[in-house]
Amino acid sequence: MTEGGSELPRAVQKLQALVRIPTVSYREPERIDTGAFDAFVDELARQFPLLHEHLELTRVHTHGLLFHWAGASSERPVVLMAHLDVVPVEGTWRHDAFSGAVVDGNVWGRGTLDDKGCLVGICEAVETLLERGFTPAQDVWLSFGCDEEVFGVAAGLAVDELRRRGVRPWFVVDEGGAIAHDAFPGVATPVGVVGVTEKGIMSILLRVEGRGGHASTPARNGPTARLARAITRLDRSPMPSSLSPPTVELFRRLAAHAPLPLRPLMANAGRLGPAVARALTAVGPESAAMVRTTFAVTTLQGSPALNVIAQTATAGVNIRIMLGDTSQEVVAHVRKAIDDDSVEIEVIEAHEPSPLSPYSTPEHADPAFALIEETISEVFPDAVPAPYVMMAATDSRTFTEISDRVYRFAPFRMTRAQREAIHSYDEHLGVETFLDGVRWYRRLVERLS
Repeated sequence: MTEGGSELPRAVQKLQALVRIPTVSYREPERIDTGAFDAFVDELARQFPLLHEHLELTRVHTHGLLFHWAGASSERPVVLMAHLDVVPVEGTWRHDAFSGAVVDGNVWGRGTLDDKGCLVGICEAVETLLERGFTPAQDVWLSFGCDEEVFGVAAGLAVDELRRRGVRPWFVVDEGGAIAHDAFPGVATPVGVVGVTEKGIMSILLRVEGRGGHASTPARNGPTARLARAITRLDRSPMPSSLSPPTVELFRRLAAHAPLPLRPLMANAGRLGPAVARALTAVGPESAAMVRTTFAVTTLQGSPALNVIAQTATAGVNIRIMLGDTSQEVVAHVRKAIDDDSVEIEVIEAHEPSPLSPYSTPEHADPAFALIEETISEVFPDAVPAPYVMMAATDSRTFTEISDRVYRFAPFRMTRAQREAIHSYDEHLGVETFLDGVRWYRRLVERLS
């Protein structure tokens, strides 16, 4: 496909081909189009023949892929991660969600940012290095999950396979951070945020039971009213905010690029932590999520008919647990905030925040993190590399079982609008920034030593 009469770079054409395959994940196995996943695996082999010829492939779960690229040494192996599944399409798109259309310098489609852009970027970097006859200094493993969007099992099975082989990665790089534009109020400089931990994830169900009955004779404080009151109380009772050590280091690095009145506050965030945390909660949801556990009511269910009073009313709450908080503390907070014994709290799932991976500070430079940030500075010289706490959950959380250094970074420039398009509509990735991402992965592998 061409835009403006010019042939697109081959890497972009490969991304288009794979975005067009609707590898949508669902929690219910019967809803999954396994044919689409089969087609994706076959297309990947067609697009990257040298990768499939020279790297050892182990199939994981249904469609997970684990490639081994033997290096000059196996002492400090590295894992590059991505996933081939995507979330369902929603909303009205400017360009079809599975078109892979290139319009206005962007590739449009579900998965361009999350996470086929990373997957194709990694594969194209490896393919071009193989064309040169390049051998990495250390073993490189490529782990591509197939059920990340539904918190599936493929990544855990890949970890089991690496453990069976005695592989303990020096570091792991998965999706997560980015070259974020418009990330912080008043800071025009893009920030290369590298996730050094990720928030825990928890889902609970609030349930209220009652007599139900005919809608013509409603009683006060029925199940839906009590549930609504519980939701409102929880919404008005956020958990305390705090600055984690990675956030303090992030602000220290950004201080010189902030507006003059904010510089002392950011530079001294460690000492002025409570004040800074309170200020961030007032700026907006993206900033507030950096400093506290968040609650999002995502599902509601009541009566099956308009003229029937609900016997049972439920609300699903998705919770992202801040570093320093625990799932037990979250449940205790919810009980106290709701203050109603008639509201049952059922924990559906609970995963604690991930362990904190080492990062560089003025007092100590971690060699793995330094390699990542130096590669960011080389490919994106206008960006400030920095650690941060990732708000979402990734497959990489399972790799903390076998590696002390698990980092989350997608080497793409992303505006605020692009970040908001993830899991929403109009997801798109710039052609030039995608090619920069390919170069970033290639340079990272070349610099292993």
